[in-house]
Amino acid sequence: MGRVYNFSAGPAVLPEEVLKEAAEEMLDYRGTGMSVMEMSHRSKAYDNIIKEAEADIRDLMNIPDNYKVLFLQGGASQQFAAVPMNMMKNGKAAYIITGQWAKKAYQEAQKYGEAVAVASSADKTFSYIPDCSDLDIPEDADYVYICENNTIYGTKFWQLPNTKGKDLVADVSSCFLSEPVDVSKYGVIYGGVQKNVGPAGLVISIIREDLIRDDVPAYVPTMLKWKTQADADSLYNTPNCYAIYICGKVFKWIKKMGGLEAMKKHNEAKAKILYDFLDESKLFKGTVEKKDRSLMNVPFVTGNADLDAKFVAESKAAGLENLKGHRTVGGMRASIYNAMPIEGVEKLVEFMKKFEAENA
Repeated sequence: MGRVYNFSAGPAVLPEEVLKEAAEEMLDYRGTGMSVMEMSHRSKAYDNIIKEAEADIRDLMNIPDNYKVLFLQGGASQQFAAVPMNMMKNGKAAYIITGQWAKKAYQEAQKYGEAVAVASSADKTFSYIPDCSDLDIPEDADYVYICENNTIYGTKFWQLPNTKGKDLVADVSSCFLSEPVDVSKYGVIYGGVQKNVGPAGLVISIIREDLIRDDVPAYVPTMLKWKTQADADSLYNTPNCYAIYICGKVFKWIKKMGGLEAMKKHNEAKAKILYDFLDESKLFKGTVEKKDRSLMNVPFVTGNADLDAKFVAESKAAGLENLKGHRTVGGMRASIYNAMPIEGVEKLVEFMKKFEAENA
C-alpha cells in the first residue's frame, strides 16, 4: 500500500520530501556516523541543528529581536499551566472560550489565580468566534488568552481581540506557520508542533523578553519557569532533539515553498475547494459560521449519524484516512494542514460527490 491522504488533526501529515530526507540521514547524519536520535544534545552537530532551526523560524515569522524562541516539552497542554505560572503578577487573567482547548487552559489557570471568562461561544457548540471588539476585561488582568484556531470545532480568529492594552497570549497549535503573522501583537504565541510543523512531543513558545521573569512564585517547577529555559537556550535539560531536527527541515521546506505568504495562498486554495463544495452540497454541510471558518480544520456533517459512520468507513477504504470528527462533536473533520497537497482535497471532494450521488 502506498501513502494515503491523511486528514488527521494531529499528529498529522508531514511533507514527503522532509520524511525522505530524514530517512536518508537516519543512520548517518552528515558524516557523523550516527543518527540525530543518538547524538548528544551538547554536540557541535546538534548545536548547529537547533541554532539553524531557530534562525529559520525567526526568519519565516519575522520574529522581533526582543522575543525568545523556546523549544519545550510537554506539548501545548503543559503551557496551559506555564502561562499563568509565569505571567500572573496580579493573579488575574481574562480567557476567551472558543473550544475545548481554550476551556482546558482556562480551567488550568484557575489553579494559580483568578481566571475570568470574558467571552464564550459555548452556547452554539463553539461554531463561531464571539465579538471581541469591546470585552469587559478586568483592569488588573495580567493577560488575555485565546486559542487562535480551534482544531476540534474548525473556527479561527480572523481578527485578534481588543485586549484593552493587556498582553495577548495565543495558542496557535493548529494554525502555526500557515500564514504570515505579526508577532509583535502578542506577548506570547505558542503551539504544539504535531499539526503543521513536526512530530508530536514538542511545543514552540515565542515569548516577549520582558515577560520572562525571575520573580515567579516559589512553587513554579524549575522546568516550567520560562527563565530557566530561556537562559539555557532550550538546552537546560535534554530537549526533544529529533522533533526539533524535523521541525528545522519543515522550516526549510516552507521557505523553499515561498514562505508564509505562499503557504497562506496554498491553504486558501485548498480550503476553498472544500468549502465551495460544502456550500452547494445537498447532503453535507459545514458546521461553522462562514466568517469564522478555519483554513486548517473543516468539520462537516450529513445530519444522520449512521450515514456519517458509513462515510467514514467508505472514505477510509478509498485511501482517505482519519476523517472521523472529534468524539465531542461527531460527524467528520478534514484537517488540511500545510503538508496536505491540493490533490488530497480534490480527491476528498470527488469522493464526497460520489458518496452523495449514491446516498441521496
